[in-house]
Amino acid sequence: MIKIGIDAMGGDFAPEVAVEGAVMALDKVGAESRIVLFGDEKRILELLEKHNCPADRFDIVATTEVIEMGDHPAKAFISKSDSSITVGFKHLAEGKIDGFASAGSTGAMLVGSMQVIKPVEGVIRPVISTLIPKLINRRGLVLDVGLNVDAKPEVLAQYGFLGSVYAQSVLGIENPRVALLNIGEEEGKGNAQAKATYDLLKADKRINFVGNVESSYIFTGTYGGPDPDVVVAEAFVGNTVLKMAEALYRINFKLGGGKPRLMNFLRPVLGRLIPKLYYQQDFWEAMNGESVGGTQVIGINAPVMIGHGSSSARAICSMICSMERDIKGNFPAKLRAALKEE
Repeated sequence: MIKIGIDAMGGDFAPEVAVEGAVMALDKVGAESRIVLFGDEKRILELLEKHNCPADRFDIVATTEVIEMGDHPAKAFISKSDSSITVGFKHLAEGKIDGFASAGSTGAMLVGSMQVIKPVEGVIRPVISTLIPKLINRRGLVLDVGLNVDAKPEVLAQYGFLGSVYAQSVLGIENPRVALLNIGEEEGKGNAQAKATYDLLKADKRINFVGNVESSYIFTGTYGGPDPDVVVAEAFVGNTVLKMAEALYRINFKLGGGKPRLMNFLRPVLGRLIPKLYYQQDFWEAMNGESVGGTQVIGINAPVMIGHGSSSARAICSMICSMERDIKGNFPAKLRAALKEE
């Protein structure tokens, strides 16, 4: 039985949207998966009744405290020992759940990841990553998207290895192509940090490094070029790319770009000409953060996912499904094994 831990009290609209999202996920996760809700038991039960959902379809761990967005993450994690986040991480560390996700305090989630679950031995710095849609080959991974600003070249280079193992174990990509986000594709481009990182990635025989990639090709891929599955980025730049992608989706949505268009009628023809083409409607839907649910914390000893504070019920549902996928991928164990092979 897979047990997926969810912070029912995390997020701007919790617990309402967290519980609603969990109810939505019941029909999407496998029969072998069980969702475990951490939070105010009385309120959770009231909301389940509102949604006509039997309470016995979930495991509920009652907690009495909530780490608020304005709380100091480290201090609150310790002082609010009965908070949904703190108790969730305790259960994860004890193996009572297989993964833990929250749309609550990012800082508190990182404290739990680093102090309770701890980095895998050999990992210099864990990293936050996100899945990205691609017109070719459908999906890829960008890391870092906001955790370690001004990371040293050796840290960035290890991201390439971490992302490669994740892409193989969780996304099922054989021999994933790893690229470094840069201002040009030619070797020798970029600042001192980028040049040093490039050399380290190129020397790492464990990964399929394909060189630099410009931001214009992260989502489209390049015919005859890098077409990366894993994009390594410094956190400041990676976070900027992520926020721009979110804005582009909102713009496209307002313009009606996500609705069926001529591209849908051309699917049969295009499918024969370019079998791996990711059609327009599918691409923009995958660009929607609600369809992804959150960002993965990569490099720690158990699956942890952090959602956006403004997550909707649909985003929570997607986060639960993504967490189930990560648990099944068994990435932490495969990462530990890969690091021991060094």
